[in-house]
Amino acid sequence: QVQLVESGGGMVHPGGSLKLSCVASGFTFSTEYMSWVRQAPGKGPEWISTVDTDGGGTDYADSVKGRFTISRDNTKNTLYLQMNSLKPEDTALYRCGTGGRARTLLWGQGTQVTVSS
Repeated sequence: QVQLVESGGGMVHPGGSLKLSCVASGFTFSTEYMSWVRQAPGKGPEWISTVDTDGGGTDYADSVKGRFTISRDNTKNTLYLQMNSLKPEDTALYRCGTGGRARTLLWGQGTQVTVSS
């Protein structure tokens, strides 16, 4: 079965950094585009970023462009999201999924990121 396990979340002050990981199993990771989405309290899910199969092509939502970096290591079946210059509005549950922006399948529980002073 497909499994995606997110980790790396936590509480940080504004301006801080976190690196999220998403470990995949149950499918051929290297053949799938991968994405990150987030959902903040009181809001619907928001697409954050997508990376292509080999990591060479990336795309970002305007809200995180220049601050977040998506990457992947296909030898480890792991997707990453480096988050810098964090803002309170980045507070959300972050989830990874297979596929791109048009249709991202979310399989895991996510990891909570809280940015607070």
